[in-house]
Amino acid sequence: MDVRDIHHAYGTRKVLCGIDLRLGSGTLAGIVGENGAGKSTLLKILAEELQPQRGRVHYGGRFGYCPQHLVLNSALTVRQHLEYFRVAYGCGTLDRAEKIMDVLKLSDYSDERVSVLSGGTKQKLNLTLALMHDPDLLLLDEPYQGFDWDTYQRFWDLADALRRRGRSVLIVSHLAYDAERLDELHHLDHGLLHPRTTAAP
Repeated sequence: MDVRDIHHAYGTRKVLCGIDLRLGSGTLAGIVGENGAGKSTLLKILAEELQPQRGRVHYGGRFGYCPQHLVLNSALTVRQHLEYFRVAYGCGTLDRAEKIMDVLKLSDYSDERVSVLSGGTKQKLNLTLALMHDPDLLLLDEPYQGFDWDTYQRFWDLADALRRRGRSVLIVSHLAYDAERLDELHHLDHGLLHPRTTAAP
């Protein structure tokens, strides 16, 4: 992903003032910032939900997007969601989705309706849907919401496996959880990204 000179404002309030960011393959990166710093606006632009007023975003492959606010149908089961997205993505099978579900311990809920799932289990489904087409880049907005400790660890194992396969992951959060696991960490402040030091090998 190559992001160049992204600007965006809401009326007279400037939110993004020239964002530059480049992510190569096999990179775990994070963006942190206070509430209201423009994280959600930036992520919507990266996910092509919002057109920047200036600048451009270029992708060298497919991306997956896991938004903070779940976009799930409470009347459908987990498997029905997978089938719907399988067709939308053009996936031949659900093999990859089922592997991700096994890693996240979601498989036992395949026939459950979303309406009866806990917040953490819904987030597992959200993450599975974002990954089931094997994207080159995964965009995550506050991905840890509702995760218990075991799932939190499994999430990082999954992220590390993606990195080893040459995939990239961008995590946007208001706190720098486990910053030492990241290759890059950026602080969004006053509309600009400022690099911060991490302890990743």
